[in-house]
Amino acid sequence: MPRYQRVLLKLSGEVLAGGAGFGLDQVRIRELAAEVAEVARRGVETGIVLGGGNFIRGLSEAARQMDRVTADHMGMLATVINALAFQDALERQGVATRVMTAIEMRQVAEPYIRRRALRHLEKGRVVLFAAGTSNPYFSTDTAATLRALEIRAQILAKGTRVEGVYDKDPMKHPDAVLFRRIGYNDVLARGLAVMDAAAVAMCRDNGLPIVVFNLNVPGNVLRVVEGEPVGTLIAEG
Repeated sequence: MPRYQRVLLKLSGEVLAGGAGFGLDQVRIRELAAEVAEVARRGVETGIVLGGGNFIRGLSEAARQMDRVTADHMGMLATVINALAFQDALERQGVATRVMTAIEMRQVAEPYIRRRALRHLEKGRVVLFAAGTSNPYFSTDTAATLRALEIRAQILAKGTRVEGVYDKDPMKHPDAVLFRRIGYNDVLARGLAVMDAAAVAMCRDNGLPIVVFNLNVPGNVLRVVEGEPVGTLIAEG
């Protein structure tokens, strides 16, 4: 039985690339879509924000030599590509979806309108929020937090390539220690790079709990919404 009735999933763009590290791995996307489809079939109202790292990370060297605003807009467009790919995979699973973008492109997706997004969720449609907040200098973590608060999600679930929040980067330090629960202020004070500081502070100020979990473990998405102790819970200390 799902513990949460409305969730916002923040999924890393790199995960969509599978083992290639760049672009779209259709097998991996189908696997993730099947997990999200199962969540939707349980009656959980689901919003999704996808990162764009599977495209923009691969262009990072070129992006470093570009105007920051231009590079950020490229990243936003990468999230639209990912949202459309994930929409296609979800609909092949028989799940009704809508892509809503913060940058208007009506031939491709609906413009983001909060009340319309809420109606889609209430009708059982999975809503993919793309193009960040439409503003440069804001990460997709911040966009996910903003959308989660706007749709009144009960939890923000961030899927990554690691088990949860560690005291240091587990990809570089084998002795990194995993936290099962940690407070917002501890994340900020320690400078833990699990989410950007603005996103963590917004969640803290509005009492929105965050679960950080390993998206590469099959079934973890459903475990999160059922309230199982997966990954790391970031909440009031």
